[in-house]
Amino acid sequence: MGMKKFINDPKDLTKELLEGLALSNPSRLTLAENKLVVSTNLGDKKRVHIVSLGGTGHEPAISGFVGPGLLDISVPGDIFAAPGPPVCIEALKMANEASQGAGVLFVVLNHAGDMMTANMTMEMAEDMGLNVKKIVTQEDISNAPRDNWDDRRGLVGCVPLSKIAAAAALDGKSLDEVYDVAMKFNKDMATLAVALRGATHPQTGDVISVLGEDEMEIGMGQHGEGGGGRSKVKTADETTEIMTNALIKDLSIKSGEKLMLIINGSGATTGMEMLICFRKAYKVLEAHGNEVVASWVDEILTVQETAGFQLFIAKMDEELLNYWNAPCDTPYLRVTK
Repeated sequence: MGMKKFINDPKDLTKELLEGLALSNPSRLTLAENKLVVSTNLGDKKRVHIVSLGGTGHEPAISGFVGPGLLDISVPGDIFAAPGPPVCIEALKMANEASQGAGVLFVVLNHAGDMMTANMTMEMAEDMGLNVKKIVTQEDISNAPRDNWDDRRGLVGCVPLSKIAAAAALDGKSLDEVYDVAMKFNKDMATLAVALRGATHPQTGDVISVLGEDEMEIGMGQHGEGGGGRSKVKTADETTEIMTNALIKDLSIKSGEKLMLIINGSGATTGMEMLICFRKAYKVLEAHGNEVVASWVDEILTVQETAGFQLFIAKMDEELLNYWNAPCDTPYLRVTK
């Protein structure tokens, strides 16, 4: 069966989806030149600003989390593709100037294209004397062990990390302090994904990762990369228990620790399914002696119509929890006092 989507000319996808985002959220963000998505509170006061980059096709991430209290600028690439260094350096210059000397935290997911762009951008930023620190999110436990952390892929963790970093910035912390808060969260977060069905590329119709009718894969990456965990389809409880226990082991979670628990739908998983899976993960953690102090169940970082979800756990302390609960107003995450 061919691809069925409500689109126009495939080459206009990125431009049109960003226009729709801006037109539907005028109080939160604007669309600037070169497709930069900019928060309406950019430059509101002297503070660290938060910038991130990434391909489109993963909506609402990452541009849907631009707005007061979260990302200041998103640098979108084309569908499933990183933007180029020139537009990233433009965003860093804009954010650095808006920060009034406080500096910029540059949040980058660990994927080959994003990292290549980010590393080239950081070299240019250093040559220009911009005050920027880069932080890389890499929490997918399926493709590398914890002692080889630098090889892990970035998944949904980039969003809560950016939220916490932005709140620390609004609290008046310096760039080094914002980086340290974000890195504390970064080091103690982990994600594992599962898929029942892969996606299609919306510009070409190409199928990304084919799974049999009775197959699922635990550990599938953001773009259909294999995770080595193919099996017959299991129930929600069986699947979630396997995944939760794998995350408990990876993070060396001890009884009594306070945790953030997120279920991120990958694009075609219903709210019903996500809530059933969250319920099981919560009960596994409760039985392990842990308290879930922060939670989120939604589509956050998707891959078109991939059927599946990402299970995310992070260790929390009072500082991180306060920053997570701080107000923000973005298209797809709003926190009020």
